[in-house]
Amino acid sequence: MEANLGELLWFKSSASAAGNCVEVAHLPGGGVAVRDSKDRGKAPHIYTRGEWQAFLVGAKNGEFDLPLA
Repeated sequence: MEANLGELLWFKSSASAAGNCVEVAHLPGGGVAVRDSKDRGKAPHIYTRGEWQAFLVGAKNGEFDLPLA
């Protein structure tokens, strides 16, 4: 899953605020790269299509919601 990361189209959620964001780019072959928007010089985390899909299902189901304090 090698890709020229400089040529990717990066985007972030419309819900992002105050620079506390991550950016996502779709990779050729279906994978996803994720990086910190505050430090774009660091290498992004790379996930396979299956890993990303599993994460999205969990997020949509509320599995990663912050606990109520």
